[in-house]
Amino acid sequence: MDFSTYLSQLNDALMAENGPNIAYLLRPTSPHGKDLVKEFRNPTKVSMSRFEGSMQSPWDEIAIQYVLTCTHIAKKRPLEAFKEQSQLVSLFFRFFTENHGWTLPALFSMLRDLRDLAFDADLYAKYNNQKSECMEESARIIAKAFGNCMTDRISPPNESRKWGVYYVVGLVLKCYFRVKRISLSKNILRALEANNDIPPLSAYPRSHQVTYRYYLGMLSFLNEEFAKSEQELTLAFYHCHIGAHSNQERILTYLVPLRILKGHLPTTELLERFPVLQELYTPFITAIRVGDISSYDKALEKWERRLLELNLWLTLEKARELCMRSLFRRVWVASEKSTRMPVTMFHSALQISGIDVSLEEAECLVANMIYKGFIRGYLSHEKQMMVLAQTNAFPRVVDRPNPYALL
Repeated sequence: MDFSTYLSQLNDALMAENGPNIAYLLRPTSPHGKDLVKEFRNPTKVSMSRFEGSMQSPWDEIAIQYVLTCTHIAKKRPLEAFKEQSQLVSLFFRFFTENHGWTLPALFSMLRDLRDLAFDADLYAKYNNQKSECMEESARIIAKAFGNCMTDRISPPNESRKWGVYYVVGLVLKCYFRVKRISLSKNILRALEANNDIPPLSAYPRSHQVTYRYYLGMLSFLNEEFAKSEQELTLAFYHCHIGAHSNQERILTYLVPLRILKGHLPTTELLERFPVLQELYTPFITAIRVGDISSYDKALEKWERRLLELNLWLTLEKARELCMRSLFRRVWVASEKSTRMPVTMFHSALQISGIDVSLEEAECLVANMIYKGFIRGYLSHEKQMMVLAQTNAFPRVVDRPNPYALL
């Protein structure tokens, strides 16, 4: 395809208000991109200026920017490619803000390409000892697109640009997470909450809902709002397309430890579907089932680096209490479920498990188990005796009220 044909097809798509076709024509990976690179070889803005006015503004400039972007990509110049794509998106905004929702497929495609080019540019700069903040810049541009979607007050409801809000939010949050500027997400979420004009989340495509709920769950997780995080991640998982295996795995990476904290251990069948998670979580789950604190601590040590990368180390360290609860329950069962047990029995069990603590420390651990609802009973410090409830002395972990509140 030569440039004249390209301009003609772009114009036809505009006249027909064909958003998906415009998205295809402006995608750098489309086959015609290579044809245009071969046609112009080394184009510059000056050499391409002769095509200005060949289409209605700003589409003449957008077409030129597209050629420049494709050229830099073909010549493996990611930093320059990102700059040209940024300019292309800025030009598109001039058209986007004056039109209805039919332009959304093109917007989505261009923003995805911008984010991908930003990632490539930052990676290239890192390995060449250069400074690059392309991902942060792409986040700023995508945030501007979010504003352009939110402020549509002229389009009919079914053709509103507001139908792009949650997709764009997913993109900008992904950028914030990538550059570890997660605090900036609050501004986006506040703007969403303050706007009552957008349709309910349930009315949007399922893929938009899943992405938004995933990041909402992640933000809640990092803020230690575990109940809200579990709720959002659960909804994200059950609405996620069954074929999106990597997305399901990403959600479960954080949902599994949250469910463990509540006492819901994942089934073997579930983990077998996700070998990476099976390798990571099986040692912890096995240790919890049998009350093997020593094995649990070894798993924490072995996976420490990976868990720190995922911001999961503290969460699984807190889940260690479930392992201790299992150990104490085994002691209780071994004593024929007695209602009066000396603290020394629990102390001995801890030492046999390889946990070297004093009798006083063991007493504190038992008291903590009672306080957090793992054991029903009370301690007599004077007699060094624990008196357990006659019924349901070790209630199911899942039956504890407000389990996250006691972490």
